[in-house]
Amino acid sequence: MHARLKEILAHKMKEIEDLKRRELPTLRKDNMPTIRDFKGAISVPGKIGLIAEIKFASPSKGGIREKMDPCAIGRIYEDSGAAAISLLTDRRFFGGDLDELPRLKRTVSLPILRKDFILDEIQIKESLLFGADAVLLITQILSKEHLKELLAVCKEVGLAPLTEIHDLQDLEKALDCGAEIIGINNRNLETFEVDFRTTIELAPRVPEKCTLVSESGIFDKEDIQWLTGRGIRAVLVGTSIMKSDDMRSKVRDLVHAGQIGET
Repeated sequence: MHARLKEILAHKMKEIEDLKRRELPTLRKDNMPTIRDFKGAISVPGKIGLIAEIKFASPSKGGIREKMDPCAIGRIYEDSGAAAISLLTDRRFFGGDLDELPRLKRTVSLPILRKDFILDEIQIKESLLFGADAVLLITQILSKEHLKELLAVCKEVGLAPLTEIHDLQDLEKALDCGAEIIGINNRNLETFEVDFRTTIELAPRVPEKCTLVSESGIFDKEDIQWLTGRGIRAVLVGTSIMKSDDMRSKVRDLVHAGQIGET
């Protein structure tokens, strides 16, 4: 595991301890936002759907874009045809802000994935209260027992878990735990390098019943076209959109490229 990732996880555990001290409101029907169908949104026949990401920085890239209103970005994504939105909520390392999630939820009608380092059940409940429709679970940083527990909590509260894998061992663990939405991350967590061969090697091993997402290293329409015929239902794209001088055109190009995707 990369030293930077170890640093992130150590800091995240401190955040979780603080969250537990503060406690969360009790989950009740009258205080829970409506949950939108994330899995359905990224599984539309006839295309490779786009999960467009809002992130302003990353440990591997540093600053990506000057901070602006996530709601304005969300409107661009929705108007340009994205299937769903991914919102980075880690503040320290990715320049995110969980407090923006409720505002974004009120602004757009698309399902929203809370992308963060989810390590504890309380973060899933927090995600639900703040309006997330889905959460990211990274297989490589969770034990098999822990992953199974978090998947069960997601099912209990109604959130869609995007279970991220990086290698065959991760895939076997995810499937054994009952994961249904599999995200193949082309970024190596040891080196932070990106290699599309990760998707090539792992995609054929994912059962057809699973919804398959390709993540990281997708920059243009040629990359999406290259994924055609590999069983990919959706792609998660952040950096190339956020760096673009014309985000609207960039999203439209990626969405259009996905229209020829395998179903």
